[in-house]
Amino acid sequence: MVKSWQRWGLIALVCSWCWLGGAGVAVAATTQVSQAAQFSQADKQAIADLKQKAFTASESGQFAQAETYWSQLIEYLPEEAALWSNRGNVRVSQNKLSAALADYDQAIILAPTEPDPYLNRGAALEGLGRWSEAIADYNQVLALSPEDAAAYNNRGNAKAGLGQWDAALTDYQTAVDLNPKFAFARINAALMEYQLGHQGEAIRQLRNLTRRYPNFADARAALTAALWGQGQAGEAESNWVAVVGLDGRYKDLDWVSTIRRWPPAMVAALEKFLHL
Repeated sequence: MVKSWQRWGLIALVCSWCWLGGAGVAVAATTQVSQAAQFSQADKQAIADLKQKAFTASESGQFAQAETYWSQLIEYLPEEAALWSNRGNVRVSQNKLSAALADYDQAIILAPTEPDPYLNRGAALEGLGRWSEAIADYNQVLALSPEDAAAYNNRGNAKAGLGQWDAALTDYQTAVDLNPKFAFARINAALMEYQLGHQGEAIRQLRNLTRRYPNFADARAALTAALWGQGQAGEAESNWVAVVGLDGRYKDLDWVSTIRRWPPAMVAALEKFLHL
């Protein structure tokens, strides 16, 4: 059989899998081939077909259909930890967080030394606001894989959920050091700089991000808010025109605050711009 893991993160809800060169939370798969002598050739073909359908549906956002395929695969291969973890991912994408946690728990029982189920479970725990438990899972990922940039970024998210801004910034910066192309770790670091009162440094980082990734709506929206707060109205409004064309969700402060989870200072800055 082919074992393939998918990694999931809350940020997937923000960018619909547009990862901009980052590693970790987007799909990451490893392949190991083993033979299952108990299966007929027809069974093996059915499993291969289901696996292809499951990945295709997962990556195209057809999460309910993907859940069905992963469930069918689990019926064939109940000892395959990756299948439980991957079904958990698509359940999270449907906001079935409790069911997803049960899947990740089973994956961890079956494969306690694999980092991905801990990373995925941590992201689901974040979705439930269980920050300390999420941090414990990310710590476990880092114990197993000390240079996992996604785990540092996600642990930063959970620490930000607890209001631990300095600690969150340290984790984001570590994620960037490990993977300089990790765009969302970079935006998160810039947001923390702004939260900590380092507006000039935040704007510098945000400008760098928008130059490198001109279609990165999150960075442009944050830059809009930060520039407006500094009285740079023309540049702010220019960036906002691009944001509206890329992703209209940034007009919804509740979404920015509770789903994207910008820190309070940046949410307040965007509110001032939107309410002018």
